[in-house]
Amino acid sequence: MEWLERVQMLLARRYASKNKTALFESLHCRLGGSSDDASYREIAENLAMTENAVKVAVHRMRQQFRQILREEISQTVASEEQIDAEIGELFAILQR
Repeated sequence: MEWLERVQMLLARRYASKNKTALFESLHCRLGGSSDDASYREIAENLAMTENAVKVAVHRMRQQFRQILREEISQTVASEEQIDAEIGELFAILQR
């Protein structure tokens, strides 16, 4: 869990550095894969964006999350294969 919290914090910093804190705050709950279209519409209205733009923003946020997670895990393992194994174990634990 510590990795996930750290990754989310680093992602929040990345968004803040681009003056996109409101976007991060509105979308970070979508990192887990929820895709309720009604909520996308609400988020779009609140951020003065289109629903499609919100969906693209969520997709990009998930990509950035995965990238940061890989970078963080890579600092604790010896090989690329171990990164994938660690990520697999992490998500297996989360699904319990």
